[in-house]
Amino acid sequence: MKSTTTPPALAQITEGRDHIQTAEFARATNRTSQTIRKNYCLTGHCFGIRPVKFGNRLLWPVAPIAALLLGGQ
Repeated sequence: MKSTTTPPALAQITEGRDHIQTAEFARATNRTSQTIRKNYCLTGHCFGIRPVKFGNRLLWPVAPIAALLLGGQ
């Protein structure tokens, strides 16, 4: 069963939002923004997480990121 709690570092980054920008996702996963964008361009996702396109931005859902950081994937 997956935990619904958010890791403290991610909670600080998200500030209660449901989606975060690529730079924030990169900071939460200790990667560079370019790595996140490259994985998305090559596979359509990053760590199995698919973003929502909003204009020219990618917005990443927080719930799957929290599951990833808690060892769910």
